[in-house]
Amino acid sequence: MDLASLVGVVAGVGLVLASILMNSGLDLFINIPSAMIVLGGTLAATLIAFPINEVMKVMGLFIRVFMVRKSDQYQLIETMVNVCNVARKGGVLAIESKLKEIDNEFLKKGLEMTVDGKDEATVNALLKREVKQLQNAHKDGWEIFNQMGAFAPAFGMVGTLIGLIQMLSDLSDVSSVGPKMAIALITTFYGAVVANLVFIPMTVKLKRRSATESLEMQLVLEGISYIRKGVNPRFMQDVLENYLDTYHGKKDKKGDDKGKKSDKGKK
Repeated sequence: MDLASLVGVVAGVGLVLASILMNSGLDLFINIPSAMIVLGGTLAATLIAFPINEVMKVMGLFIRVFMVRKSDQYQLIETMVNVCNVARKGGVLAIESKLKEIDNEFLKKGLEMTVDGKDEATVNALLKREVKQLQNAHKDGWEIFNQMGAFAPAFGMVGTLIGLIQMLSDLSDVSSVGPKMAIALITTFYGAVVANLVFIPMTVKLKRRSATESLEMQLVLEGISYIRKGVNPRFMQDVLENYLDTYHGKKDKKGDDKGKKSDKGKK
């Protein structure tokens, strides 16, 4: 469970509700037609913009925002270094004895193909194709949420315009103008809240998840290449950790920080 996402949603909804309840009743902000315009209009526009099979995946993507796969990138490097040690001592076929201990499915798949005797070009091509497929799937996901974040406020404005037209069509009762104006603005409120508390934050979260998984896959691709070439495991570890540090914007790990992370990986 991604605690940050859960806390963010609960805190956001809670603060909005608290602000409403401090100044008025909740019933003032409940309007079924407004919700129908915002949610129904957003869904309809999304179906027009994207193939239905991609839109059907939205629920899975929604759940993915709140579920996080635990992964230690430095531990992943340690695992590949251990495999490299085995390969240098017993040959590539000796890797087979370590496959059951590997949790990363992408790494395991690459090592299995290596043990099966597939050449490096074939292994790289197959793994890179899987990376590309994953990136495309992630892109489809966050693009849908990003567009829904744009559609929701637009339909909120549409609902407000509908309310204003209905209000202005009958101004015989001046006392009803205020309440009708309030109802008209509720639709804009719904669109703004749904877009900025749900769809846009989910877009950002999915982009970051995609970047993290792509980074791990890139580490695996580099690691398998080094394992096949039989390079020195320590050299392999330094190169991959420096690559990881550069990605995260950290300083060169020649000092205590490197020692701490290496010790963490060995535990």
